[in-house]
Amino acid sequence: MFRIQDITLGQYAPRESIVHKLDPRTKIISSLIFMVLLMFVHRIELFLVFIAAIMLFFYLSKLSWALSVRNLRPFLWLFILTLLFHSIFTEGKILLRIEFIGLTITEEGIVRGLFYTIRIALLAVLASLLTLTTSPMSLADAFQLFLSPFKRIGVPAHEIAMMLSISLRFIPILIQEAERIRKAQFSRGCQISGSLINKLRSIVPLIVPLFLSTFRRANDLALAMDSRCYGRIKERTSYYVLRFRRADAVAFLVVFAFGFPVVMMQFFYV
Repeated sequence: MFRIQDITLGQYAPRESIVHKLDPRTKIISSLIFMVLLMFVHRIELFLVFIAAIMLFFYLSKLSWALSVRNLRPFLWLFILTLLFHSIFTEGKILLRIEFIGLTITEEGIVRGLFYTIRIALLAVLASLLTLTTSPMSLADAFQLFLSPFKRIGVPAHEIAMMLSISLRFIPILIQEAERIRKAQFSRGCQISGSLINKLRSIVPLIVPLFLSTFRRANDLALAMDSRCYGRIKERTSYYVLRFRRADAVAFLVVFAFGFPVVMMQFFYV
């Protein structure tokens, strides 16, 4: 069973690495390109290429591979369901037949389920790599620049970027708060065991304090933003100005140099 603090998605791990110093727009676009390529991969050898590339990115980021693998533990139930549903509902060579419930497990279903499971896992690892190497403020600034051309049609680019920044910043805070409340309630004798109804009743002492803490933090944040006259200034500037550098151009070349052979192997290699 995974622990709440095992979730690393949304957390930032500062390092002095090449990947951390890249422009956040470069990392966002590169991650999207890799994710789109992953959606079209149907060959096991290409999955191995992607795994090798992601391991290389973690090495260049000076991050432990286990840091991202740990983030997959909360999604273990999703992997099991994906593999199970494909194994049961895909026609093919029958490996196991469960007579009393009328279900069959096929070889083709297991293979397809493994493909989709690996794909979901790699997508989650890519998302965690993006957040681990990019601070929430940098992500918000990048999204604001992406949305800035749409200001002419009334899209509130800065407000959307601010909501994204607050959401990303609150994820690790809420995880730490939930773990603190869990330990405090367990020290008072709270136990999550027994039947489903008893488990649901036991969760209430954990959920209610977490909601109250969240509302209190949101109220404090609103008061702090209001005291700084947030929303009364139409044109806001940023302390850090994002600029594309030579390293970003090299990163794009590496991404496209990787993506082009993958597309060729996927669609033209038999």
